[in-house]
Amino acid sequence: MLILAEATFPEVRDLLAAAPDAIVLLPVGALEAHGPHLPLATDVVIAEGNARRAALALEARGRRVAIAPAVIYSVTEYAADFAGTCGLPEATARVHVRDVCRGLGRAGFRRVLIVNAHLEPAHVATLSAAAAEATSAELTVAFADKTARRFARTLTEEYKRGACHAGSYETSLVLAERPALVRNDQRATLPPVPIDLARAMREGQRTFLQAGAPDAYFGDPAAATAAEGEWIYARLVEMVVTVTDETWPA
Repeated sequence: MLILAEATFPEVRDLLAAAPDAIVLLPVGALEAHGPHLPLATDVVIAEGNARRAALALEARGRRVAIAPAVIYSVTEYAADFAGTCGLPEATARVHVRDVCRGLGRAGFRRVLIVNAHLEPAHVATLSAAAAEATSAELTVAFADKTARRFARTLTEEYKRGACHAGSYETSLVLAERPALVRNDQRATLPPVPIDLARAMREGQRTFLQAGAPDAYFGDPAAATAAEGEWIYARLVEMVVTVTDETWPA
């Protein structure tokens, strides 16, 4: 795989000359509160971990792959009450991702696949819209959406219960990818918060505080393990491979 942020322009030129249909994976996350035990960039860490593992899996299947630098700033209204959270308005976020995709197209890529880890519904909607708007005769942009039922049902029980913001699901993923970023002394003391955040959102709650999470987490962080994280990544890689094969049949 080629890491665009670390590559020289001749290396990108040579990749595209050898493989004009190379796929560029675009990790997307957010900068927002994830409990007292995870970093603000948790979703970025997870998206990058997913993209790296997916790139390896795709290249094993004969695809040529590059990984773009992550999109860090997104719609983060639910965590806006917490220090450090930094988000964008929906329209700005949509245009930003759209134009990053178009920029990758101008850089020579024909295929872009968005690999997202931030689950706020308005954010997911901006990515879907951005992918559609960026797609043209010269560029196809796909979106691997793990909130889609066919992918969501393959993930953990905590994820399916909707209590997965900074809980066992996300904490396990960070433990598998960047364990030094997890404040284990903090998470070991955190009681479960078994609130279905997805349902609270559907019922009109507009912030984590309104939904009943004064410490910006839902689920059970103390139950997280790196092994569970790798199991989840395997499911997320399968999702990316499936979307790739459906969008660009080999």
